[in-house]
Amino acid sequence: MILTVTLNAAIDKRYVVNNFKTGEVNRVKECTYVPGGKGLNVSKPASIYGAEVIATGFVGGYAGDYIENALKPFGIKSAFYHVAAESRSCINIWDEVNKVQTEFLEPGFTLTEEDFAGFEEKFRNLVKEAKVVAMSGSVPKGLDGTAYQRLIKIVKEAGIPVILDTSGKLLEMGIEAAPTMIKPNIDEIRMLTGKNCDDIQDIIDAAKEIYAKGVEIVAVSLGADGSLAVGNEGIFRALVPRINAVNTVGCGDSMIAGFALGLSRGLSLPETMKLASAISAAAAMREETGFFVMEDMEKLLPQIEVTKL
Repeated sequence: MILTVTLNAAIDKRYVVNNFKTGEVNRVKECTYVPGGKGLNVSKPASIYGAEVIATGFVGGYAGDYIENALKPFGIKSAFYHVAAESRSCINIWDEVNKVQTEFLEPGFTLTEEDFAGFEEKFRNLVKEAKVVAMSGSVPKGLDGTAYQRLIKIVKEAGIPVILDTSGKLLEMGIEAAPTMIKPNIDEIRMLTGKNCDDIQDIIDAAKEIYAKGVEIVAVSLGADGSLAVGNEGIFRALVPRINAVNTVGCGDSMIAGFALGLSRGLSLPETMKLASAISAAAAMREETGFFVMEDMEKLLPQIEVTKL
């Protein structure tokens, strides 16, 4: 079982408009609503691939009920901690004319230490059944980077691999607990190491620096240029074919789903990178965030090139 953690779950709303203009009335051509938050965008691809997935974190109110119900068609089991306040919504506006995306991300509710202590107790029991834990995204108001540190400690004490995918101070503080894996982008690895990371060797050196601190796999996202990873098995580079990208929002989360699948199934690092890259690229080919079609992924998989550096 893959356990995903979304501390700040949301309803993701995608509006398609023609020629979006600020300060004016914009007519929405079409809209979709899906359960969101980075952790849930990991849950959906992992479940589509065939894994048993349990999603946890915090939800509240009618919006929280919607999030849980909307996960059922994906075969994802909900094990959220409930609070009284309403879960947030996040809006993605796609301008079909200018091919530009604009996002509005609500902050969500505020949690207390009592809320988090209650969640920790629930989380500790869920971890006992997991093969890998993937925790992703921002945290609600009232929490800070120590929240991820506390959760990582629980997972590591259970002897289970744990992936952390967040940013800024949350990532910086989370790394202090030495998660099994992180997946920073170029800006994030610059922030973590202070290196320029203007070429591949510089990026490798930065990743090796974090690896030396106890993070077993440091996978760096390079966007359209693929990814590279430093781990116990060596240093690897993954290249992806050119695709017709329709929606790149959540593709990094789909990549995390691939890594979680690989870790849960005991795949090698290059095999895991290949799977993660194929799922991520397939997700970019579909409009719905955190979604891919197995047929797309299977066509892409043999085209992914993973080489040892």
